[in-house]
Amino acid sequence: MRIGEAAARLGVATHVLRHWEDERVVIPQRTSSGHRDYAEEHLRRLHIVQSCQRVGLSLPEIRQILHRDEPERVAVIDRRVREIRRLREELDTAERFLSHVLECRHDFITRCAECSAYAEPGDEAGSHG
Repeated sequence: MRIGEAAARLGVATHVLRHWEDERVVIPQRTSSGHRDYAEEHLRRLHIVQSCQRVGLSLPEIRQILHRDEPERVAVIDRRVREIRRLREELDTAERFLSHVLECRHDFITRCAECSAYAEPGDEAGSHG
């Protein structure tokens, strides 16, 4: 299929697919007249690219993890998993803080030791509940 149809099926603009090709993430075949020709396998890879982007991977990182034999594949995945876990901890802390603020009985949250503890520099706030 041509680039326009592939882009429509993915819900992206054609320039996105051209950019991904320039970045050597997914390279379609070419017809004898030079048009890009995307097969179903290319579309499956492009869907994987979109999934990888949703979890925060860059195109160079995606290029490294698409093929099992890439030497940095495991390191790239491990780094992203660690970052996701760190972000999850931050979000959990933020949720605990906001939940406490909703229930806090102080006139100003600055008068509440527990609320104030969340704002202290260097405090992980992981022990607050």
